[in-house]
Amino acid sequence: MSTSTRVLVTGATGTVGRHLVPLLRRRGAPVRAFVRDRAKAIDALGPDVDLAVGDLDDRASLDAAVAGVDQVFLASANHPRQVAWETTAIDAAADAGVRRVVKLSARGAAIGSPVAFGDAHGRVEEYLRGRGVAHVVLRPGFYLTNLLGAADGVRHGVLALPAAGARIAMIDPRDVAQVAAAVLTGSGHDGRTYDLTGPEAVTGDDVARELSTLLGHRIDFVAVPDEAALARLAADGVPGWFATATVAVFGQLRRGVQSEARDVVRAVTGREPRSVADFLADHASAFPVADDALAATTRR
Repeated sequence: MSTSTRVLVTGATGTVGRHLVPLLRRRGAPVRAFVRDRAKAIDALGPDVDLAVGDLDDRASLDAAVAGVDQVFLASANHPRQVAWETTAIDAAADAGVRRVVKLSARGAAIGSPVAFGDAHGRVEEYLRGRGVAHVVLRPGFYLTNLLGAADGVRHGVLALPAAGARIAMIDPRDVAQVAAAVLTGSGHDGRTYDLTGPEAVTGDDVARELSTLLGHRIDFVAVPDEAALARLAADGVPGWFATATVAVFGQLRRGVQSEARDVVRAVTGREPRSVADFLADHASAFPVADDALAATTRR
C-alpha cells in the first residue's frame, strides 16, 4: 500500500494517538489530527501538523475532517456517550467513502461485558462490521500508563491496586501505536482483530520489584479491596460510572482475562513489545521519592 494515503487520527492527543501521529509522519503518510483544542494539540503534536478542530458530538465537524481522507484511526475517551460518538464517526467515514477504519478497542470487548468500557467497545465493533467499510480492530490490554496513577503511593513505598492475584500482560501504548502505524501503512490486515499485549504477564509483586530496583528503595505491593478502591476514586473526584467500570476492570483481571501474552506486536511490527522494566525506566521521573519512604527503607 502506498504511504501517500491520508489518515485522519481521532483522539490524536490521547494515550495512543499522541504517539501514532509522529509515527505515521515518519513513515511518510499524510496525517490529519482531529482535535478539540487547537492549542493543546499544537503543544502535544507540534506546530506543523494538519489539524481538524471539532468534536465527535458534532457531525458537521466530522464531515469536514474526513473530506479527502482515505483511512480513519478511530479512538475516543471512555465516556457514557462513547458509542454515540464513535458510531457517528463511522457513519461520517463510510458516507465519505473512506476506504478503511482502524478501531482502537479493548481486550475483552463484547456486548454485555460486565465492564461498561468493554460493552461500549463491543457495540461499536458490531456497528463497524455492519457498515460494510473495510476495518481492522485493535484490542490492547491493560495499559502500562495506568501504573502512573499509582505514583503517589509509590512515592511512599506502596504500589496499591485492586489486583490481588492478577497476572496481567500489560502493554505500552507506544507499542499499540506501532501496530496501528503498521496497519495503516501496510496491507493484509483488513477484517482482522488483533489482541495486543506486552511480552509477559506480570503480577503486582513483579511490578513492585521492578520499581524497587529502579528507584533504589523498597516498594511493596498492597492489594486494595474493591470498596476501598471505589472510595479512593470518589475522593479523587472520579465520576461514579467511571470509578465503577474501572474497579470492574480489575475484577476481570483478577479472574485471569488478561493473563495470556500474545505475540501480535512482534508479528505485525517486527519488534518485541516493551517490558514493564522498559516502561518504568522511561517514566522514572513520574515516581519521585518521598522522604518518609527513604526513612522507612532504612528501618527495614
